[in-house]
Amino acid sequence: MIFARLFFSFFRLGLFTIGGGYAMLPLIQKEVQRYGWMTPEEFIDMIAIAEMTPGAIGVNTATFVGFRQAGFLGAVVATTAIALPSLILVVAVSKVLDKFREHPLVGGMLLGIRPVVAGLIASSALFIAEAAVREIGTTGLAGIDPLAVLMAVVSAV
Repeated sequence: MIFARLFFSFFRLGLFTIGGGYAMLPLIQKEVQRYGWMTPEEFIDMIAIAEMTPGAIGVNTATFVGFRQAGFLGAVVATTAIALPSLILVVAVSKVLDKFREHPLVGGMLLGIRPVVAGLIASSALFIAEAAVREIGTTGLAGIDPLAVLMAVVSAV
């Protein structure tokens, strides 16, 4: 029964949560409290551990909750369940795109997405660069001029 409850709880979270791992945390907490899987203090401690562990925090949290409830197999069930909806969606979309790749609308859509993705990557790079170095002209930790890095990023995009 615990495996089914873990699977359906985390599958539903993976299916309906939009916004990534941090958006999942309140919903995971709600499930944890609903089933009495752990106390709020234990959940907060688990989030701290999930933050320190490499990987997506939502997946890490699901893994830890599953392990806490049903050991190794529980961790596998919860992790699979939270990742499965995304896997199904990606496979389905890739099959559709492969089938209709030659269609002018799909080709145009894919062509139009490229500059958007490049802009998002550039925006992220600028955000990280700004956080790393607050003042243009200041030498970074590795002796790299942030203005030179910014120019390299912009020219690569």
